[in-house]
Amino acid sequence: MSWYFAYGSNMNEARVHARIGAVRRAVPGVLEGYCLSFNKASQVAGVAHANVVPCVGQRVEGALFELNAEDQILAMDPFEGYPVEYNRHWLPINVDTDVVSAWVYIATAGRVADALKPAREYLDHLLAGEAFLSSDYHRQLAAVEVVDGLDDTALLRLGLSRQSPR
Repeated sequence: MSWYFAYGSNMNEARVHARIGAVRRAVPGVLEGYCLSFNKASQVAGVAHANVVPCVGQRVEGALFELNAEDQILAMDPFEGYPVEYNRHWLPINVDTDVVSAWVYIATAGRVADALKPAREYLDHLLAGEAFLSSDYHRQLAAVEVVDGLDDTALLRLGLSRQSPR
């Protein structure tokens, strides 16, 4: 079976289910040798989406989804802007005492920028993945500086909604 590792807004299980349907299971996972960065430019100036970048000795915690069908990852592609916004990579993810290979979306080189911050509503999706994260990692996420006060039009351009997890 195929696995998908989420480190951004898809750590919110309701968001994943709304986008690609039910999954077999979701468990905590760790991507070693990378760090979380809010450097993926969005459709709103100054606002970021999450990304992972290589960082020796660092790790990214997230939700590891075992998909019900191999082609479920294809249903996620449009939400991730694959292949323009993000590319899909097959990477090793630590889960308990095992390692599995999973799909991980990483921003394309032309879509990253400095001095960006996530929207409050976006970060809330990451924080909703608390069950998959260590308390220290969750605390670090909660401390990330955000952009507040975006209107519904801006949120829609970010792929966010106050009415739906999708």
